[in-house]
Amino acid sequence: MLAEVRKGSAEVLILNAIEGRDRHGYDIARFIEVQSGGALEFHSATLYPTLHKLEKKGLIVGRWVEKAGERRRRFYKITPAGRATLREQRKSWRVFVDALTRAARIRQI
Repeated sequence: MLAEVRKGSAEVLILNAIEGRDRHGYDIARFIEVQSGGALEFHSATLYPTLHKLEKKGLIVGRWVEKAGERRRRFYKITPAGRATLREQRKSWRVFVDALTRAARIRQI
């Protein structure tokens, strides 16, 4: 079940991860894992196609960064359109989670 939820929530999770600062792929995946208490994991087979899709939509911008002694990494930055999309997705998810909580009588612990 978590795999399906992750699939449907990938964009909002990724946009949220880079809202505060630019991050590379591994850092994005790690941020999401830590923030979810280990419940959500992103593997490259899921993460990178989603990053490419977000970049194609103009919601994020990627740039290659090279540092001495390290391999080249692609860092992603959220765009103004990405911020607007993130705001809308947060609203939609809030409505969905609230409705699910009421309908399924899920109590918060």
